[in-house]
Amino acid sequence: MTSIRIPRALTIAGSDSGGGAGIQADLKTFQELGVYGMSAITAITVQNTLGVHGVYPLPQEATAQQVEAVGSDLGVDALKTGMLFHAGIIRLVSEQIRKFGWEKVVVDPVMIAKGGAELLQPDAVQALKDDLFPLALIVTPNIPEAEALTGISIRTMEDRREAARHINSLGPKFVVIKGGHDEESVSSGQIIDLLFDGAAFTDLGSKRVQTIHTHGTGCTFSAAITAELAKGMSVPEAISNGKAFIQAAIEESLQLGQGHGPTNHWAYRRRQEMLL
Repeated sequence: MTSIRIPRALTIAGSDSGGGAGIQADLKTFQELGVYGMSAITAITVQNTLGVHGVYPLPQEATAQQVEAVGSDLGVDALKTGMLFHAGIIRLVSEQIRKFGWEKVVVDPVMIAKGGAELLQPDAVQALKDDLFPLALIVTPNIPEAEALTGISIRTMEDRREAARHINSLGPKFVVIKGGHDEESVSSGQIIDLLFDGAAFTDLGSKRVQTIHTHGTGCTFSAAITAELAKGMSVPEAISNGKAFIQAAIEESLQLGQGHGPTNHWAYRRRQEMLL
């Protein structure tokens, strides 16, 4: 009997009790895209649609041991990082990535929750740039995160290009600066994500959806990219499919909770099934 190769993806991130972001969003996304999902939890967050009400980081050795356990047994075709919280976790995770020689690494530099809660300590930003970015295939900051990483005030598309060049110089092969925080997208009705491959820029457009139910969009987008990389897709293909996945998830929102509700992780699959 011929064995079937199962694509495997690992997420290293925080747990979101509300299920819209973090580990929960990542595993849902992996499953929806036909990838076996595994996790290494960095912190327990107390969250719902109204905000983050508590953050309880795990001992950094616990995160490293989870990564070791997965890598030494199940294997990893692609991985993503989300909320890493402090410098010690970043350094230990980076050591594990180097140890196993993983190359399909997607870094979502989670820093601040939508409600303003700090999800990455200030002294960890430098560790992110020094230790993890050189190992990354793709980094996916939003505009505020790109500003924090580069010190560049981003007001125009040229500002974004400058920030992308700066981030690329830190080591990642591809940079996607997401455009959801661009104020011009509100009036234009069009969100432009900027992709830089170290040589050329590509504008990736999508329709802006007027909704408050966008909790976990960054986690879900980067998880979708990771899943597609695990399946063997090229970086441009993975990013394109990731955008389609999160666009469907936003457009068909679940209307849950009293605040910023989660996106719909099964919307993309249902759309694909309708096309068959």
